[in-house]
Amino acid sequence: MTNPPHPPHPPHLPHPPNKSSPAHPTQPDPTPSRPSATDPLQDPTFFADPYPTYARLRDAAPVHKVPTGSGGGGRHSYVVTGYAEAREAFTDPRLSKDTARFFAGRPSQRDLHPAVSRNMLATDPPEHARLRALVTKAFTTGAVARLRPYISSLVDELLDAWPAHGTVDLIADLAVPLPVTVICELLGVPESDRASVRTWSSDLFAAGDPQRIDAASHAVGDYMTALVAAKRTAPGDSLLDDLIAVRDGQDRLSEDELVSLAVLLLVAGHETTTNFIGNAALALLRHPESLARLRAEPQLLGGALDELLRYDSPVGIATFRFSTEALTLGGTEIPEGVPVLIAPGAANRDPDRFPDPDRLDLTRSATGHLAFGHGIHRCLGAPLARVEAELALHAVITRYPRAALATPTESLPWRHTRLTRGLASLPVTLRDHFK
Repeated sequence: MTNPPHPPHPPHLPHPPNKSSPAHPTQPDPTPSRPSATDPLQDPTFFADPYPTYARLRDAAPVHKVPTGSGGGGRHSYVVTGYAEAREAFTDPRLSKDTARFFAGRPSQRDLHPAVSRNMLATDPPEHARLRALVTKAFTTGAVARLRPYISSLVDELLDAWPAHGTVDLIADLAVPLPVTVICELLGVPESDRASVRTWSSDLFAAGDPQRIDAASHAVGDYMTALVAAKRTAPGDSLLDDLIAVRDGQDRLSEDELVSLAVLLLVAGHETTTNFIGNAALALLRHPESLARLRAEPQLLGGALDELLRYDSPVGIATFRFSTEALTLGGTEIPEGVPVLIAPGAANRDPDRFPDPDRLDLTRSATGHLAFGHGIHRCLGAPLARVEAELALHAVITRYPRAALATPTESLPWRHTRLTRGLASLPVTLRDHFK
């Protein structure tokens, strides 16, 4: 396996206690701590299949008022489920992502590490543009194309460990380790630390468990602080080294900004991709005719990724936004100072934009999907996620042409967070094997 240049192992990195998986690591999770009987997004069936709930909300209104907080308490958020309205909301400057501004002066029992609670995803222009410009070049289509040989060899390495026959967990044995390894290589995280990074990242999305989320935020924040310090002592040529050089050489990044960017890239750099690979694999396994076509013509996979992203989006509800002034969206009046939850998972099933939206159609032109967001906050790592998913799915399809689900669909465990949408495991039966 050909590796990209690997920086030296940082000396004596402290390992925070493993307090652990996620509200968004960088944003408050919109999932309330305890389910509200009147909140449609807290229905027991929502995590396994959110699309009937999304459809009911969208049919009633493309922007829907829902209760928030434990038991409601008279507080409300607004969920955007229509495609046109979601696309508009993503670019509306009256919807701010500045969480520090929203929560200023509000009592809170939370204890998130500053690197998690205050980062690029939680900023508005011009601060956001400045921070994003520092890392954009690492995730351009051209930069990612140069990583293809490395990613392909890593996929082969992971699948080489699979048996010719038997059962594997496609999540634990491919969808998790692939993007974790890639982003850790890019950032120069030592191999010995990656299991801890994976645990902390997962714990940051533990909806309904704020203490676990807070503990994980300190674990990953403290770790990245130590890694930055170690790299100043023993520099390498990773993306994190580049960010350190920008901060130290041009004084453009504060220490807090540097650590928060590192945490954001580390966590956001693989969580969505894991869900992308898992959801896409499940969709194909559940649609034998689509899978058969890709097996016969695997070169079509690159063009089918958009439809797979649309059909079962790895992000259910985008990260936190709030209204800075009263506005009207989709015919619904939204007052000033309330959370607005944009739901790409719902928007991508809007029949006004995608006819027969509940049908997987690999010939559909789905390039307008919102799985990676839209506007200035569109997912920075989208090109990398696409390449990782394409190479992973292509390898599984061609090596194991008769792979099948090892458990009924209704028995599959889904992660209990409405921010991201992904499987906790995906057991797959391998019936034959081609190197």
